[in-house]
Amino acid sequence: MRSRLLLLSTVLICIRIVAAENSPLEANRILFLGDSITHAGYYVDQFATYLAVRYPDRKFEVLNLGLPSETVSGLSEPGHADGKFPRPDLHERLDRVLARVKPELVIACYGMNDGIYQPFDEERFAKFREGIERLRARVTAMDARIIHLTPPAFDSEPIKDRTDPAGAPGKQFTRYDDVLARYSEWLVSRRAEGWHVVDLHTTMRRILDARRSAEPGFTFAKDGVHPTEAAHWIFSMELVGEIAGDDRAAAMAWMNKLRDPAVSAELMKLVRERGRFLTDAWLNDIGHKRPGMAKGLPLDEARTKAAELSEEIRKKAAIISAAGESQRL
Repeated sequence: MRSRLLLLSTVLICIRIVAAENSPLEANRILFLGDSITHAGYYVDQFATYLAVRYPDRKFEVLNLGLPSETVSGLSEPGHADGKFPRPDLHERLDRVLARVKPELVIACYGMNDGIYQPFDEERFAKFREGIERLRARVTAMDARIIHLTPPAFDSEPIKDRTDPAGAPGKQFTRYDDVLARYSEWLVSRRAEGWHVVDLHTTMRRILDARRSAEPGFTFAKDGVHPTEAAHWIFSMELVGEIAGDDRAAAMAWMNKLRDPAVSAELMKLVRERGRFLTDAWLNDIGHKRPGMAKGLPLDEARTKAAELSEEIRKKAAIISAAGESQRL
């Protein structure tokens, strides 16, 4: 009996070790890709703040290279941006990004722009799937891991004058969120093939509907697309919760604590400052097809400044971490 218990204990320990080794949090260099929602950076900064506080002895590199207007499908609607430029295609820059950044983990959020704000279309859907699969293949070919995020919810309520039930020219499709739901369902279905997928869309939609039932007129996105900073907490909490595994309860306790500005405002300001100038510098240095982007600092100068800020971040994060541990979060 004792030998069986010892064997079982050994097996369980081995399983935990393998799980830890395969955890996304074992990566130190983490790259975020996406469109303007990712470029806004709030959920990325919240995620980076969590890592700094929860793992004060680790030196994570979190880089946000989201690009406004971008698609993973390579599609663009006629007259995008009043005809000034077509939507950038991720695959135009992807190889350069991966070669330069050399990420160990990629977190990618696409879909919002890929349906082109029109009714569901099989050809557009196929282009989205192909683009996601190409992205995944490029990342895994360099022995990096990838987490896919489903697109956030589209909200037609606050922009009724800009939507149309049939998606008429110059208008966004009123039920475009149904299109995003189908894109999200396909991504979630890939879990059966071992894909790591975090379903932002379903969670955001559920919370939005619940809030609106209690507060008519409530919205997370005044323009229907770009969520508020508060809504980004939904994304970061879903991401942290999913990758935490068996540690989810403690991870959520930390995230709820960090949502309190009294606890994290100063730290998050530093994390955001570091993230902003690194984003601008890297995007400009690697190159892209999106006009109107900030040039930022030269990359070497941005890295030096980031290193200086990282020391401040580590000190503040260590204080919060120690205080949290003493309260037995």
